[in-house]
Amino acid sequence: MKPWLKRTLVGVFGASILIGGLSACGHGGYHGNRATSEADSAKMRERMLERVGTQLKLDDAQKQRLTALADKLREQRVALMGATDPRADFQALMAGPTFDRSGAQAVVEAKTAALRSKSPEVIAAAADFFDGLRPEQQQLLREFIAKRRGWSRKS
Repeated sequence: MKPWLKRTLVGVFGASILIGGLSACGHGGYHGNRATSEADSAKMRERMLERVGTQLKLDDAQKQRLTALADKLREQRVALMGATDPRADFQALMAGPTFDRSGAQAVVEAKTAALRSKSPEVIAAAADFFDGLRPEQQQLLREFIAKRRGWSRKS
């Protein structure tokens, strides 16, 4: 595997773990993959940013970097999801008597292109956020990710 590709994949994977961990903090009572309104999504995002900011004791500059990271992740998610319903796209691949291999390949290429185009921005935002943390904050974040659980409600 080419070194730049390997670094990119490791970076995207690391950023995904970081964001997955951070987003788990603010889920409140939200479970599942149901569609939410833009207002609900914004409210959950603000709650998550506030909770992470409190748990890590972020200063204003760190909060700005976290907000930038959340924005970049949202952009990448929107780019990956595309304008159509992914479930309907997948069902369309199996609608005929045979599996639509060329259609599946087109979906994969579109998703890969979206991931490839947005990943450098996400990686840069994740790196800026993490590098801007103090050592004790970095350690707290590492411990949180290692536990793979949400933040403690006791603070």
